[in-house]
Amino acid sequence: MTSFHHCVRKDSVNNSTRLQPKAKLMVLAPVFAALAACGGSDPASIDPASISLAEVETSVRPADYAPDTAATTAADAPVTDASPDGQSVADAPTTAADAPAAATETPTGNKSLASVTAVGGRDPLKQPFASNSIWNMPIGSGARFVRANLNSRPGNNIWAQMPGIDDEKIILKPTAPLVNINYSSAAWTGRNRCSATGGLMYQVPMPSNYVIPNTNKNSSAVFLMRDGRTLVQTQPVARCTAGGPATSFAKFSNVDLYDSGITGAHGGSGLSAIGGSIRLGELRPGTTTGPRHALKVNVYAKEALFRCTTRSACSRWPATTSDSYAVGWYGSATGNGNTAMKMGALLAIPGSTSITSLRLETTPAKQLAWTLQNYGAYIVDDTYAPGFDISAEDGPDGSKRAEFRRDWGFDMNQKVQGNTAWMRDIQRLMRALNVVDNNSPTSIGGGGTPRQPLAPAIAP
Repeated sequence: MTSFHHCVRKDSVNNSTRLQPKAKLMVLAPVFAALAACGGSDPASIDPASISLAEVETSVRPADYAPDTAATTAADAPVTDASPDGQSVADAPTTAADAPAAATETPTGNKSLASVTAVGGRDPLKQPFASNSIWNMPIGSGARFVRANLNSRPGNNIWAQMPGIDDEKIILKPTAPLVNINYSSAAWTGRNRCSATGGLMYQVPMPSNYVIPNTNKNSSAVFLMRDGRTLVQTQPVARCTAGGPATSFAKFSNVDLYDSGITGAHGGSGLSAIGGSIRLGELRPGTTTGPRHALKVNVYAKEALFRCTTRSACSRWPATTSDSYAVGWYGSATGNGNTAMKMGALLAIPGSTSITSLRLETTPAKQLAWTLQNYGAYIVDDTYAPGFDISAEDGPDGSKRAEFRRDWGFDMNQKVQGNTAWMRDIQRLMRALNVVDNNSPTSIGGGGTPRQPLAPAIAP
């Protein structure tokens, strides 16, 4: 695992933690991130009764973490209205998985796809990418399942997020004023992301009154450019003053709204910051089904993922990378030998599982169960702290968290300690999840007959 800039000393006074700087204090870091970095106790071994809630409100990345991207400096010309994948050669996709598929392409091996008719209409801004994109492809009858063995009490910690919400900044306003995104090295160090430390990275359309406060979260962002089809993605973004410039750290290759849309600004996997997100208008009252597309989740990689010994063994398709600290961190808490559980794994509830048998207590959980059985969810990031996260929209059009609260009367993000019906339902769903072990470019969702009709085709 990568090193931190400080260590901590735990004092059992009023259930609080006092942080003592080893060098210059960069940030009041959470206790278990610091303990792991300094060779102290694993957070999973800490007595939950002896720690405060604040101690598990952790950074989702080590302080010196850097995603694997083509560039993290402002050396390149700013992106304005470039066509998809129109950056420099260095920014172009480096693997076949990165290259967008044509909207009409039928993956070889999904032999029954041609006989499935897309029905109804589809708004590409609400459900982007091709009908056969990984984000829109249903689970197939040929899916081979392997148990995921997710711990529904991650890290055995009562303060674990269950679920946490990974808020994705989805900004699809191509006619909004162009805003400069300048380079900031703050990233996950805990320094203030509001202040730029370098030059121009991008110019993107963004409403003047839209603000993205400084946090230490993922803050993956996606912007729709003036041409109405180029998606620019970056991480972690901040814009602390309305009407002012924004900052970010990492650059990712552009993708086309109408193509496969596999890659993007989830630095732990290289996967999309918009595909798979729970959007505004989804998971709402009045329906028995959930979103008709795959979802995205973050897991506590230290126990949930395979204990890989080389970077190439830490991820699987469609992920194009893994966290830079993956070797030595993934699976290290449990000695996880499950080779199916890697970054990029497609999780799903097998069709043989009766949703009724899960004994879910809440309506939104029943909707999620439908989606997880019919489309699944991709592992796209590490929570780093004990928890289980779901990716959801947060942008100029509103926050999915706020919409969820208005609809259902309780918070979308909760903790194990709360022992609420929603939290218990998320745990039940976690325990029901398996890995679609034969998910591949030639058998997306496992191949065979899709469980649902393909999403209607879209065109510019």
